[in-house]
Amino acid sequence: MKVELEKKPQNVIIVEGFPGFGLVGTVASEYLIEHLKAEYIGHLWFDELPATIAVHAGKIIRPIEIHYAKKYNMVIVHSIASGQGMEWKISTLLNELAKTLKAKEIFSLEGVGSQEATEKPKVYFYSTDEKRGKMLTTAGVKSLDEGIVMGVTSAVLLKSPLPTTALFAETHTALPDSKAAAEIIKVLDKLFNLGIDIKPLIAMAAQFEEKVKGLIQQSEAAVDGAQRKKLSYVG
Repeated sequence: MKVELEKKPQNVIIVEGFPGFGLVGTVASEYLIEHLKAEYIGHLWFDELPATIAVHAGKIIRPIEIHYAKKYNMVIVHSIASGQGMEWKISTLLNELAKTLKAKEIFSLEGVGSQEATEKPKVYFYSTDEKRGKMLTTAGVKSLDEGIVMGVTSAVLLKSPLPTTALFAETHTALPDSKAAAEIIKVLDKLFNLGIDIKPLIAMAAQFEEKVKGLIQQSEAAVDGAQRKKLSYVG
């Protein structure tokens, strides 16, 4: 279980996105990487990760990658691997990454279930940092006062020693939800002046969602295949 880094920028802000409801974290972090032109600087690795990769535009995509947007001193952790059953190990590795890079704070991007579809999904936040919470409230983001948080986000909130903020976008589907991801990016743009135009994300929603959905399906199929192969050895 380790963090492998090619570069070690310091005093960064970490933004992480893992597959969750609506794949909001994965879609949003992918879009950030592409539009901030963040460079690959490393990855997280441990034995329980599925032994699989994805190939996109002729490049290998590892299960959990680390990218760096130098202009904003922002590290983006992007995952195509489900964190189910590995949440505590992932949070431990994220804490190790944060310590190595002397990170100032962590943002976790997540989807939260909604009963019906809306053109403009609402975004909520929960922050362990009072100052950041006030900034988000001023920016018009509502605090999540009641609810159940599961997965990697909950582990990060519980174990991170740093100021940690989770952003939750409403989504009504288990399929990739680009509109929900776009609303989270809007919030990040307000906080950090990223200059990201979300119109392409919304306009290209179908294409973008199919891409991410395909990566997730490839990862899950590889795990299923490995399990079947293991059973065939036993049989």
